[in-house]
Amino acid sequence: MVLAIYAHPDDPAVSCGGSLSRWASEGATVHVCIGCRGDKGAAASGVTSDELVALRADEVARAGALMGVSEHHFLGYPDGELAPLPELTGQIVKLLRRLRPAVVVAPDPTAVFFGSNYINHRDHRELGWAVLDAVSPGAASVRYFADAGEPYQVPLLYLSGTLEPDLWVDIGGFLNEKALALAAHSTQVGDDIEWLRQVVREEASQAAPPGGPPFVESFRRMVLA
Repeated sequence: MVLAIYAHPDDPAVSCGGSLSRWASEGATVHVCIGCRGDKGAAASGVTSDELVALRADEVARAGALMGVSEHHFLGYPDGELAPLPELTGQIVKLLRRLRPAVVVAPDPTAVFFGSNYINHRDHRELGWAVLDAVSPGAASVRYFADAGEPYQVPLLYLSGTLEPDLWVDIGGFLNEKALALAAHSTQVGDDIEWLRQVVREEASQAAPPGGPPFVESFRRMVLA
């Protein structure tokens, strides 16, 4: 089983949509956990926060179906209010102990500055730290969150959006699936599917290591068991 844990409704498709699609096609059971409600994301004027949340929940369902996601889990925090406190970490620990995934995929919280024109979103960083705390030592230790189920050590952790990749997943056969999953999030990216296909292709090409597959998603891999 693969469990992808991200802050915002569109983050899994953006960060690892090709990999999730590939793993699902290969027979893996894929679950996705979303930390935030998506109440502050871009949308047309006149749409209330509650209406936006409903729109984005529908987008999650449509994108998940395109990527082969088996089940979604929602933590329900308002955008901008995630923090790796015991409550958030404990929720993730409980989910890890219940699902017992072979691989957890999440954002790398140590990646803050991308070049000179992008600062990684606070929710991405805070969610990433909470996942790290939940994976080690939280879920694995009987003395942490004793009422959250039987302890479980996640074997593999893949961190996306990293500045130090050491794992590249070949998504050459799944570029269209990723583009369609992104297009499902029309409140965020619009509805120009051909532009999205071009963006996905270019970003996957730029992430490719020398001598490796031409279209990839990159991760930092932690082997924990």
